[in-house]
Amino acid sequence: MCGRPIAHSLSPVIHNAGFAAAGLSGWSYTSFECGSADLAGLIDGLGPEWAGLSLTMPLKEEALRLAAAATPVAVAIGAANTLVRRDDGTWQADNTDVTGMVRVLREAGLKPAPAVTVLGGGGTARAALAAAAQLGGSAVSMVTRRPEAFTELLPVADALGITLLGVPWSRAPEAFSADAVISTVPKGAADRLATEVAWRDGTVLFDAIYDPWPTPLAASAQTHGVPVLSGLDLLLAQALSQFEQFTGVTPAPEQAMRSALFEAAAARVAS
Repeated sequence: MCGRPIAHSLSPVIHNAGFAAAGLSGWSYTSFECGSADLAGLIDGLGPEWAGLSLTMPLKEEALRLAAAATPVAVAIGAANTLVRRDDGTWQADNTDVTGMVRVLREAGLKPAPAVTVLGGGGTARAALAAAAQLGGSAVSMVTRRPEAFTELLPVADALGITLLGVPWSRAPEAFSADAVISTVPKGAADRLATEVAWRDGTVLFDAIYDPWPTPLAASAQTHGVPVLSGLDLLLAQALSQFEQFTGVTPAPEQAMRSALFEAAAARVAS
């Protein structure tokens, strides 16, 4: 795991539990504090025993730039959270946040070709747009706090073949009638919406935050019987895809990885 800051990351817990469950005794997953300017040097110094890297902020754009090849979805959204070593020693970039979002939303019962609303305009919002496209959505309502954030996402939408519908933050509650609402905004940003939204049957809420949990928005949805997914659900789902790409073990040992993650998260809250 590479990024800055990463001391809080639970990714090592997930992957190391997976290695143990799969009998990969010689494998380990560790963390590097690393800024964008340092990533190229770090990668150049890795020996052939390194199968892959997980990337978090602020490295996702730089990782894509340094890769010799990239999946179409990583290119479309302009960000990669995964580098996998190829047979020739070069690196392929992918974005498993997209895979993870699609997986958890499908498991939550989201219908095909959904109407999707996304809160926020950052890197996770880009992954949400790609997930909406893979789920068959043709248009996404983007609720942004800055008008320029919406403008910056237009080329991403074009690359994904979907239409963006801009919604100002002041009118956010009106956009919650979608089949899926994906909140990618920072902690606290969507709290006031918890008392303003009229939840409807059939909506699924995915809130990318997992600390603190539940957020006021998630608690409101739960009170109204709306299925809720958290950032922990995404963290696990995207790690399953990374694990399979790093190790070649398919399927990943999901139950062991899930148990380790949620036990570690609960212990962190208790402390």
